[in-house]
Amino acid sequence: MIGCQIDLAIVLQFQPMNFLDSQHSISLFVYGTLKPGEFFYSRYCEAHLISAQAAIVRGLLFALPLGYPALAAGSDWVQGYLLHLKSDALEAIDELEDYDPTRAAGDNEYERIEVEVFDLAQNSIGKAWTYRMELKRILTLRGHWLPNGMWTGNAESIEF
Repeated sequence: MIGCQIDLAIVLQFQPMNFLDSQHSISLFVYGTLKPGEFFYSRYCEAHLISAQAAIVRGLLFALPLGYPALAAGSDWVQGYLLHLKSDALEAIDELEDYDPTRAAGDNEYERIEVEVFDLAQNSIGKAWTYRMELKRILTLRGHWLPNGMWTGNAESIEF
């Protein structure tokens, strides 16, 4: 038998992104204040970022008078980013989105759900977490439907 020594660092360098297991990274589709360039990106995502790419999902996008958007179930295209983050980012993002997996669904502002994500050419690129709000809650909050499926905001418009 012939011995062979492999430099593991070189092997890992050439592994595809999905080689990172879910215990160390997460895939998160963002469409609002967590997108690159938006209000909460630098605070919650930037330091944990592995990669980012423009992407779309199916749904309905609404602008809320509170200064941030909400995604509801639907069949329109919603624009955002697929972020691959270190998994330690998820707890703080869940808190920001008022999501607690131990609470009843109606008690959370958003629910964290798994969705299929597509590249901009509408080719499936896998599944990711995202935060979705029930349409009834969106209407109660006087959400305004964004038919182009794109939201952008600024720091002055966010209420706490």
